[in-house]
Amino acid sequence: MSGMITVPLEIVTPERMVLAMDVRMVTLQGGYGELGILPRHMALATAVKPCLVRIKLEDGREDVVPVSGGFVEVLPDKITLLADTAELPADIDPARAQLAKERAEKRLAQSGEGAEAERARAALVRANLRLEAIAEHHRLNGFLTATPARA
Repeated sequence: MSGMITVPLEIVTPERMVLAMDVRMVTLQGGYGELGILPRHMALATAVKPCLVRIKLEDGREDVVPVSGGFVEVLPDKITLLADTAELPADIDPARAQLAKERAEKRLAQSGEGAEAERARAALVRANLRLEAIAEHHRLNGFLTATPARA
């Protein structure tokens, strides 16, 4: 038993469990701004804005997971992030993310205001976060490897 404390983190989308591991700290954009969550944090539930969720391990390694928004439930002994979409940086195809960004920019330029513009803006935020995640994953020399392909 080491002196440092960890807390189990789960990042879940409607489709799948994206991540389940013991972490030292999680940082994300909550409803009221940046939130740093350590083990034994008081119970809390809040909306999560589109952001890079930063994960720090006990050994000091860090990585990021882009989420397009969702909800986090923090208990003293568990953190559960229910994300609209989330993926590991190593699973992101940079070319596809870049194309999605360009498509969203084009749609945004063409749409006036209203629902179509909102959707295009959300798609652009998501594409930018994915590209940012790839860059940050490389910069940090991140530990999150690709999800094994399902047979």
